[in-house]
Amino acid sequence: MKVGIMMGGVSSEREVSLQTGKQMMVHLNKSKYSPISIEIKDKRDLITKTEGIDIALLALHGAFGEDGRVQATLDTLGIPYTGSSVLSSSICMDKDMSKKLLRQEGVRTPDWIIVSSLEELKTVDTEAIEFPVVVKPNSGGSSIGTQIVRSAELLEEAVLAALRWDRHVMIEHYIDGEELTCSILDGELLPIISIKPNAEFFDYVSKYEAGEAEEQIVQLTDKLQDEVNEVALKCYLTLKCSAYARVDLMLKDGSVYVLEVNTLPGMTPTSLFPQSARAAGIGYEELLERIITASLEDRSRENLRIVGERS
Repeated sequence: MKVGIMMGGVSSEREVSLQTGKQMMVHLNKSKYSPISIEIKDKRDLITKTEGIDIALLALHGAFGEDGRVQATLDTLGIPYTGSSVLSSSICMDKDMSKKLLRQEGVRTPDWIIVSSLEELKTVDTEAIEFPVVVKPNSGGSSIGTQIVRSAELLEEAVLAALRWDRHVMIEHYIDGEELTCSILDGELLPIISIKPNAEFFDYVSKYEAGEAEEQIVQLTDKLQDEVNEVALKCYLTLKCSAYARVDLMLKDGSVYVLEVNTLPGMTPTSLFPQSARAAGIGYEELLERIITASLEDRSRENLRIVGERS
């Protein structure tokens, strides 16, 4: 089977994507698959470089990677791909939309507002905002363009910085608690990881530089463990994720708050998803195998559904 490992892309997370892709190239089972490195530098590469592959193993992140557009193009080309569908990918990439859906389902998520310009920000009653807040691109990842803002005087500068990366900026109430991440593989919860960054928050350096964050498997009390598991799975199902995903949470005073859901989690040497899988006894090679198998099954079910609707 020819596996096209698609990496790079055109988003701010290009370097992270290249790291993920290189890891996948190294660890993919060569006795079963024929890996082909496909570096995306331009949107046209998606069409010109995918001929002949049997499945696209997506190592892409950010815009035109995990926002549904790549998935839609591959669907049109008839090429199966790993990870979630067009719908789930686009919803999860839009933090505002995903938080609205999760809150509708009774999932706690920090209060937030969305602004699209400094002019719009000026119409916001900053006295009604409870500081500190997290200012971040609505559809960004890897904490690029993200800042913690502790006073109204610094808000405009942070919003302007975030607008460099996205047309819409989220201003979200900051939850000062313990950060957890829950990895889910084909509907199965993997061990939970607790994150304690050296920096003010889990920023880009903390995520990708070795030693910049303390990341440990954590065992919660039975009651809290059950609640975290329930919330993570509810997010996975509500947002129609498939194959694999990672749910980022904050834990404060016994309450669980969902920050976001990632449909193409990083798979670099320091990434959280492979760490969680390893704690469950799943090595990187087996992890890729299970992601590919689950994704092919999901694409097959989707195709059968479409055929059934047409008939």
